[in-house]
Amino acid sequence: MSFKRPVSVLVVIHTPDLQVLLLERAGHPGFWQSVTGSQEEGEALLATARREVVEETGIVEGALLDWRIRNRYEIFPQWRHRYAPGVSHNEEHVFSLCVPAAVPVVMAPSEHLAQRWLPWREAADACFSWSNRDAILMLPFLASNAHGCQPPPRDANAPK
Repeated sequence: MSFKRPVSVLVVIHTPDLQVLLLERAGHPGFWQSVTGSQEEGEALLATARREVVEETGIVEGALLDWRIRNRYEIFPQWRHRYAPGVSHNEEHVFSLCVPAAVPVVMAPSEHLAQRWLPWREAADACFSWSNRDAILMLPFLASNAHGCQPPPRDANAPK
């Protein structure tokens, strides 16, 4: 039997005006979340984040931003059977992806029932996961420091 690795990514997908994409979990109706997924053996975290975004939304464009934030949390008892015996905690790495507009996404039907774009505060309130909620609440600060979806301001002294 193959077990999941206790290392995962959380990817908050948002627009420049901080509309946030949430997906409703298929196995747990009413549980709304950003894109998440486990790292595969030998896979870089950035590659995990990109793979999960494509698998869960169909979005292939855009630059992922690694927030360099790690959350360690206890795995819910109902999901521990997916992990090797004795594994009780997961380490989650937070990323974001800014897209130009709130667009419909191509969901993985085995993973999600519905999608919705919400203003960031409403999205944070709708999340069942504390780490997802906290990441969304940090979004205005981190997105503004990363220039949102816009390229960084041009250096006035740079050659044209």
